[in-house]
Amino acid sequence: MLAVLVVASGCSASDDKAAPASPSSSASADGARKAVETYVNALNSRSATDLIAVGGVKDAKWSRQEAAQILADRGGRGWKIKGVQIEHDMGPDTGSARLVAEDKAGKPLQDTFTVMRQKGTWHLVVFTHQPSEPAKEPASTDKPGS
Repeated sequence: MLAVLVVASGCSASDDKAAPASPSSSASADGARKAVETYVNALNSRSATDLIAVGGVKDAKWSRQEAAQILADRGGRGWKIKGVQIEHDMGPDTGSARLVAEDKAGKPLQDTFTVMRQKGTWHLVVFTHQPSEPAKEPASTDKPGS
């Protein structure tokens, strides 16, 4: 876990110096990168609370259950970040993050996430079973009646 923190702080500092001409672009990529680093730290520490926070979802029964499943599948592997590439290919507040890492046994890992900025905070879209809001009807896939 310490190695991830060292890499995380190293990435942030070099990015700030690399792009002084476009501070909003640099700050935006830096915020999204920090969200990826927070995700890796949450997995390594098996923290459902941190995973929920970086996912930008409500702390509820459904999110705790999904976080537990994510942690069971991917948590506690001692991931070390080798690289994070952020592309704002969907606008200034939405983009893609590509993570290249390896686990403590040296096994390589690659993953791609959608990153979104909501109210100034970057989140990773890692929760897929978020219930719809009570006032909204889910879209139907049934064929219309005759």
